[in-house]
Amino acid sequence: MGKTILITGASSGLGAEMARQFAALGHDLALCARRTDRLEALRAEIAAAHPGRRVEVRALDVDDHDAVFEVFRAFRADLGGIDRVVVNAGISKGVRLGTGGFDVNRRTARTDFVGALAQTEAALEIFRDQRTGHLVMISSMAAMRGMPGSATTYAASKAGVAHLAEGVRADVHGSGIKVSVIYPGYIRSEMNERVKNAPFIVSTQKGVAAIVEAVEKERPRARVPAWPWVPVGFALRHLPLPLARRLMG
Repeated sequence: MGKTILITGASSGLGAEMARQFAALGHDLALCARRTDRLEALRAEIAAAHPGRRVEVRALDVDDHDAVFEVFRAFRADLGGIDRVVVNAGISKGVRLGTGGFDVNRRTARTDFVGALAQTEAALEIFRDQRTGHLVMISSMAAMRGMPGSATTYAASKAGVAHLAEGVRADVHGSGIKVSVIYPGYIRSEMNERVKNAPFIVSTQKGVAAIVEAVEKERPRARVPAWPWVPVGFALRHLPLPLARRLMG
C-alpha cells in the first residue's frame, strides 16, 4: 500500500529524485524546500508521470525552526497523516578550522545538525501522536570518521545526525515508530556538481535508487550504494589515520 512521505530539501538533488522515485512506487508526497518555484515544477512533472499521486508542496527554510513545526503540522492536516519523514535538507559549505571561516562553518552546523534536530522533533511529535511512523535520516559517508580540511564541520554535523537517529531508535524501541539512517557515498547532485574527482561517484538516479531501496525495506542503517561504500566505510573506521586520509581525499 502507498504511504504518505514528507521530504525536506525536495527542490533539487537527492530530495527531488527521491520524490520522483517514491511517486513511481505509488506513494503520495509532502514536499518542502526554500525554492517553491522548483517544487511547483516538480509537482507538475510528477502529476504528468503519475496522475494518481497526490503531491502537496510548502515553502520551508529548516533554519527557521518554528516554521519546521508549522509546516509539518500543516502537511499532516492536509494529508490526514504522515507515514514517513525523510530528513534530507542540508548544505555542504565549509572552511578549514582556524582559518577565519567560523561564520561559514557555523551556518553548516546550524543547518545540517540543528535543522535536522528540529525536523526530528517535529516528525516525532506526529509519530508519537499517531503511534506509528518511519523516520529516515540522511547522513553521509563523511560521518564514518572525522574529515580534514573544508569537510570537517560538515562531517561532524552528519555524524551528529547519525547519532541522533540511533538515539531516537533506542528511545522508541518497541513502539510503532521505525528509524533508518542512510549514509550516501558520492552521488552526483547540485551540492557537489563542481567536484571533479570524487571517487566512485554515481549518477543521481542510481544513487537515489539505492537510497530508496534501503528506505523501502526500512533498514535500520545503510551505506549506499553498497558497493563500494560498505567496505570503504569499514576501512574508514579501522585504518590507521595516514591510510584513512588517503580514502578521505
